[in-house]
Amino acid sequence: MKILITGSNGLLGQKLVALLSRQPGVALVATSRGTNKLAGLYPQVRFVPLDVTDAAQVAQVIETEKPTHLIHTAALTNVDECALHPTDCWNQNVTAVAHLVAACEQQQVHLIHLSTDFIFSGETGPLAEDAVPGPVNFYGESKLAAEQLVRQSRGSWAIVRTVLVYGVVHDYGRTNLVLWVRDALRAGKPINVVDDQLRTPTLAEDLAHGCWLAARHNATGVYHISGAELCTPYQLALQVAAYFQLDASLISRVDAATFSQPALRPLRTGFIIDKAVRELGYRPHSLAEGIALVATQADQAHQAASGA
Repeated sequence: MKILITGSNGLLGQKLVALLSRQPGVALVATSRGTNKLAGLYPQVRFVPLDVTDAAQVAQVIETEKPTHLIHTAALTNVDECALHPTDCWNQNVTAVAHLVAACEQQQVHLIHLSTDFIFSGETGPLAEDAVPGPVNFYGESKLAAEQLVRQSRGSWAIVRTVLVYGVVHDYGRTNLVLWVRDALRAGKPINVVDDQLRTPTLAEDLAHGCWLAARHNATGVYHISGAELCTPYQLALQVAAYFQLDASLISRVDAATFSQPALRPLRTGFIIDKAVRELGYRPHSLAEGIALVATQADQAHQAASGA
């Protein structure tokens, strides 16, 4: 197998590089815009700069590299940014997918496309793969349009949808819900966390493993890959406080309406993952295990940064 990853600098892309670089019999090509953030960690992994919004560049890279599988993780995922900059959002999330679908068809590459619970309205959940979409924001509309392009492909494809991904990312300056809660409580800062949005939070390592399983099985169709436990961000924050033995009284339960955000969020999503468990052998970590792993990785990253 030869697997090409788009968006290798992002959270999921980084976890895929870490996982796939260890797989015997897998040749790996990492691609992203800008410089390779993982060059120091994985010098053995081939990196090719790629702007997925450039049709000629997409066609040239896929023709030159000739992967057997392509895992497309690159996207504009900031929901409010998508609402404020719809043209950029559409270019990144839809037009780019059209380019990738065309190139994968041409070169007979199995395409694994990442999608989201935000294609759904949030009226019911958790959701199986055949649930009817109905996005409530522009980000969700763009991801649904991208799914439709993939579905129309004459090539081999799988769509992997996921929910509220968390994990530690290298050299990016971005945080996640688990570390944000930990750091705020350690500093004695009160925080507001929404308790009217239900999700099945997904450890980034689990999502990467689900993508690898889809590639290894040459899976086709739609798969829901997420954590197995349904909770609100507030409930997740309480688990974080308990794990780190921090003061949970600093966490205030609020509704989403408390925050003034450009884009609506679906209230109730979360996924039923039975199909991925049954067909791919997918087994996610528990939330407690995920929090522990993130804590360990964050400590290791801090020690490395401080030269300890």
